Amino acid sequence: MDNKINFTIPAETVTQVNEALTTISTALQPYVIALSADERRELPKMSDKTQPFVDKALDYLSRAPQFAPPYMDVDGMRNDMTVHNQLMPLLRQVRILSDNLDDTTMEAGAESYVAALMYYNSVKMAAKMDIPGAKSIYDDLSKRFEKTTTGSEETPVETETR
Repeated sequence: MDNKINFTIPAETVTQVNEALTTISTALQPYVIALSADERRELPKMSDKTQPFVDKALDYLSRAPQFAPPYMDVDGMRNDMTVHNQLMPLLRQVRILSDNLDDTTMEAGAESYVAALMYYNSVKMAAKMDIPGAKSIYDDLSKRFEKTTTGSEETPVETETR
């Protein structure tokens, strides 16, 4: 397995990023909402094909407002689209960061787990050879691979392949 994560992040960098994220979250707090899973599922979605349609409709609304139904909140629609246009570039940037963080933590976790499995297998072999101290380490680490009786049994992956 390649060792792609051959570094540590300085504590000051982590602190700086946490402070920046807190600043961003605080600044946006009054302008963001939370939707339930059902609400997310039920909402019509704005997509790359939908946005030009909405933009055209807004343009026509300004040129031919007589066709807007009297119950339609035209200013509300304009505000909604303004907020959408303001937040989409931020969302794209955050998604890229999120994807990169996800990839990096996945790789770091995989590398750590594979190394732990190598150690575990070495301890397991040492315990089989009755090398002093190995059995207690093996017994403790082997708890990770114990099968549960609650339905979802886990199969141990005790190899170092990848």
